[in-house]
Amino acid sequence: MNRRAFLQVLAQTIPRPPNVIFILTDDHRFDAIGFLKGQPFLETPHLDSLARDGVHLKNAFVTTALCSPSRASILTGKYAHKHKVIDNNTAIPKGTTFFPSYLQKAGYKTAFIGKWHMGGESDAPQPGFDHWVSFRGQGTYLPSPNGLNVNGKTVPQKGYITDELTDYAVDFIEKQNQPYFVYLSHKAVHSEFIPAERHKDKFKGQKFVPPPSLTAEAIDRPMWVQNQRNSWHGVDYPYHSTLDIAEYYQRYAEALCAVDESVGRILAVLKQRGELDSTLVIYMGDNGFAFGEHGLIDKRTAYEESMRVPLLARCPALFNAGQTIPQVVANLDIMPTVLEAAGVPAPAGGDGASFLPLLQGKRVPWRDSLLYEYYWERNFPQTPTVHALRTDQYKYMRYHGVWDLDELYDIQSDPRELRNLIKSPAHQAIAKQMNQRLFEILESTDGMNMPLYPDKGGQNSLRNPKGPQAAPFPKAFEQPPPKVRP
Repeated sequence: MNRRAFLQVLAQTIPRPPNVIFILTDDHRFDAIGFLKGQPFLETPHLDSLARDGVHLKNAFVTTALCSPSRASILTGKYAHKHKVIDNNTAIPKGTTFFPSYLQKAGYKTAFIGKWHMGGESDAPQPGFDHWVSFRGQGTYLPSPNGLNVNGKTVPQKGYITDELTDYAVDFIEKQNQPYFVYLSHKAVHSEFIPAERHKDKFKGQKFVPPPSLTAEAIDRPMWVQNQRNSWHGVDYPYHSTLDIAEYYQRYAEALCAVDESVGRILAVLKQRGELDSTLVIYMGDNGFAFGEHGLIDKRTAYEESMRVPLLARCPALFNAGQTIPQVVANLDIMPTVLEAAGVPAPAGGDGASFLPLLQGKRVPWRDSLLYEYYWERNFPQTPTVHALRTDQYKYMRYHGVWDLDELYDIQSDPRELRNLIKSPAHQAIAKQMNQRLFEILESTDGMNMPLYPDKGGQNSLRNPKGPQAAPFPKAFEQPPPKVRP
């Protein structure tokens, strides 16, 4: 036997590391999946199958409910105060390493396909990826003159963005003959929700069930939350319009249909290649989204609807199907989990932990609390800086820079977060303990200094990014404003 034949035989006897596909969606709240029935009319058959044939991590959270910080935490395994991408405008610090770089060194072919939206509007290829497909900023659901950046070259965006990104992902997968990692990052379901033509009006007329906290009498709710009802992110004057929340959710659900079909196409190509059961597929949202809870829309807050996300995983070669994992996991944990699955040591200094042992049914030490942080944005000033601590029973929220009530909820007995216990004599010791623990985590992770970055002009130019002649309010979306009621 010659040397080449010997090496081929040897390669066949060595287990190949699993392929990994990480699918990230935007603004996908935790219960907006068919089998969870966040609304009765939701339909997501492929996501449902991913949960049925895989694992549902029902208590998954992000540590900052905002696009760029959350995505940076996924790619670095660190809190926002450590990776420093604290908002959607802050540049990525020089020297930042994203975890696909470690996969490259281990022999993986890596691809990023979709929405980058980190550190401004750039769509330039980033370190750690052999193949790159992206767009500027939020991108557009429908064809845009800006086109797509494919490995540094601008090409036309031909069709509906969810479908087109899936085309690129399928094409990449079909060309691989070595272990590969695909980061498929959808624009959907970010506002303004535009469904594919084939899904338009699919749920028209379906009954939307308003959340109880929209109209319920909340006890000791902070004044800033009450005031926000009549702000850009409140239900009384949403986006400074007369937008109808029920119609808004309808379009959200319709836009989600193409994402669900995208998942089905990815699973189908894996099955066709004989790789379905040996590939680790992870599906996650970058943050949640409120549709009237506490009188709010959007994200940013530490309420469950904002910081809680869907998280599904499938890989029969690594763990059994049909499980529901109760432990609290976070976006911080994606990096170490993927690296462990690939047999690659995680670097020191991360804030997350691999949840692969949980998927495999192992009893391992796990977190008993999770830190949440959001830093006030000048262009969206309705929400103050918040640090929160969530345990299995309680959630404590501490606000900075606003003279108002903090919040404490027993999320076991009050999962809708309607009764603020911060004034309750019986809960003073708990509030004190959680406040102390929150600061212990901040101190141990170098989070005691508030990130601050220079403005690009005076107050007027900050409110009007294009100068004094621009619109008087922040431009929140790339798409036309939502429909309004006559």
